Amino acid sequence: MRAVLFDLDGTLLDIDLESFLQRYFSELQGVAQSLKTELDASAVIQAIKESTGAMMRPHVGLTNREVFYADFMRRTGIDLDMEWSAFDRFYTEVFPTLGRHCRPAEGARVAVESALSLGLRVAVATNPIFPRIAIQHRIAWAGLDDLGLEIITSYETMHACKPLPEYFRQTAEMLGVDPTECMMVGDDRFLDMPAADTGMQTFYVGSDTDTSADYCGDLVALSDLLPRIMAD
Repeated sequence: MRAVLFDLDGTLLDIDLESFLQRYFSELQGVAQSLKTELDASAVIQAIKESTGAMMRPHVGLTNREVFYADFMRRTGIDLDMEWSAFDRFYTEVFPTLGRHCRPAEGARVAVESALSLGLRVAVATNPIFPRIAIQHRIAWAGLDDLGLEIITSYETMHACKPLPEYFRQTAEMLGVDPTECMMVGDDRFLDMPAADTGMQTFYVGSDTDTSADYCGDLVALSDLLPRIMAD
């Protein structure tokens, strides 16, 4: 094994995702109201959600960001290249305040540091439906922003989302390794564990006892396991 892919939300970051998304879209209303459009804010927010869904479907040759922008333009007539400054201010000034209810997951730092200390390549393998700035804020909420983690799957660079095989293959390519040399660590059986279809080992940290994975446990157990795997 040469690399570990760590999911972020629910894995490295202790977050109530449903509550977080409610706050996120509530705060995003202000941005929606500032855009040059005849649509009301609720229609803009709905378009954002639907265009996010478009990123989740296969789209060979396009980045997730390109798909989002084009789909949003089709739905609203809004050119995000022209209007992005409003979103940039949101992610710089407002988005960081949403982290007050989040905290590092137990064992997150020791698990990542264990992987790094063993010479393993590490990716923050979050579902790439957000811009990198939003993901970097969440890495900070997880208490990991000082570790210099460079491989981060964001919508600017990725050409697929979880659980599509192309997502895992591209992340492995960014790490400079083959998928069979990777381990995917995550809490979502439907989004993270399909990494196994590309030949990756899987470590499940969620609560669904019916989930199929190579290993199951918490992040502390993972930090104990990694040296043993590397010693074999």
